[in-house]
Amino acid sequence: MQNDRIRNLAFQKKVMSEDVAASFIQHADTVGMGGFGPGGSPKALPRAIAARAEKFHQKDEPFTIRLLTGASTSPGLDGVLARAKAISCRLPYQGDIDLRAQANLGEVAYVDTHLSRVAPWARAGFYGKMNVAIIEAALIKEDGGIVATAAIGNAQTWLDLADKVIIEVNSWCPTDLEGVHDIWRGPEGSLPNISSPGQRTGDHLLRVSPDKVVAVVKTNERDLNAIFRSVPDAVAIAGHIIEFFRHEVAYNRLPSVLPPLQSGVGNIANAVMEALADAPFNDLTAYTEVIQDGMLDMVQSGKMRAVSGAALYLSHDRATRINDDFARVKNKLVIRPQEISNNPAIARRLNCIAMNAAIEADIYGNVNSTRVMGSLVQNGIGGSGDFARSALISMFMLPSTAKGGLISSIVPMTSHVDHINQDVQILVTEQGLADLRGLAARQRAKVIIETCAHPDFRPLLRDYYDRAEKAGGDTPHLLGEALSWHKCFVETGTMRQ
Repeated sequence: MQNDRIRNLAFQKKVMSEDVAASFIQHADTVGMGGFGPGGSPKALPRAIAARAEKFHQKDEPFTIRLLTGASTSPGLDGVLARAKAISCRLPYQGDIDLRAQANLGEVAYVDTHLSRVAPWARAGFYGKMNVAIIEAALIKEDGGIVATAAIGNAQTWLDLADKVIIEVNSWCPTDLEGVHDIWRGPEGSLPNISSPGQRTGDHLLRVSPDKVVAVVKTNERDLNAIFRSVPDAVAIAGHIIEFFRHEVAYNRLPSVLPPLQSGVGNIANAVMEALADAPFNDLTAYTEVIQDGMLDMVQSGKMRAVSGAALYLSHDRATRINDDFARVKNKLVIRPQEISNNPAIARRLNCIAMNAAIEADIYGNVNSTRVMGSLVQNGIGGSGDFARSALISMFMLPSTAKGGLISSIVPMTSHVDHINQDVQILVTEQGLADLRGLAARQRAKVIIETCAHPDFRPLLRDYYDRAEKAGGDTPHLLGEALSWHKCFVETGTMRQ
């Protein structure tokens, strides 16, 4: 039946094509789109907005939007709009190659923001007036309540703030998604009293006044899912982390039932979760931002009893499998707004173990997770900062080299700092795991060089540190050389001096 997914009469009357719906968006509008990763990202409207922008550009007329989302989206949203030169400003996180290039050229103003801050700062007006919200739904209920798809992100905040709302109803997404979301809307500055990852405290539906809804668009499209690669370094890193957990449990610094896990985006994070499936830890939980393949596999196998996040971030095969299995496992999953899923106060209350990726780290434990060679943005800080300072254990993971061994990921001084050394307790590469807790700066340097650096670069690091130590200081540096490794790479294509 045509209106199975749109059960409210007021919304049925506003069904139209995506091209007509896109006409509600004007040049210089601020547009809030649903989505956190591919999950929850609108599909039809980004294409229609891009086509609209291209028509304006063909007439030498300006057309760009200021784009706010939950986190990165997908090539079908960020990529399509970037290639149409339709974005003037983007926040809070991105992962698209074309958009990244435009940000690094200064063509797009990229605002790199902690994910937990975005919704409250939007409500406070720091990003200006929101003109249009575009969200994806699996179902609109008879009372107008909206069943979200695979992510919440900032969707409810965008619905609250926007003057106009467009809803894409995607019939590819299972209606069994109803009940998995937990949308808490308390007074500004307050928090839900979450004491365990599986606890629910809010509404399971998104809410918006039908008067604000200007268009409803029907789609039937799957997400452009993540692709997880098998990385040899990731397997070794996962092994070091599992051994560390064993050690901490043996010394009674961790309970045998581990505290809730937080895991960032990417191949290494997913590999750690896959390794945990075979590790001697049971009854696991997670309070995280993205629920990736490894976590979902543990939920389906019974290894993990509860997972809370802002989004499902899955490969193509896992997304298909979970669609078929959602009714069985959804009572173990909770998808929340990101200001709750990433809230530092809740992470501290739950004693989360935070595991995030990095681009580089220096010999004192400062971490760069966002900028290549100090200047070129890769993705953004995402949720790593939300968890790192508040976690019971804060861990950063990275291969010891990059670019086929031409770059050392352990350097004398990071070219950019996202996480100061006081927030970095554990550093892990495929070479080994450095426990930095309780160590002074000079002690940290020696441990990181001998444990985490690649053998090809250890002599250079030892030489730098030995000479810096003679120059003195609590945190010895040779300022004339501290960034010379990066300078060498930029000029010659290698850090191998």
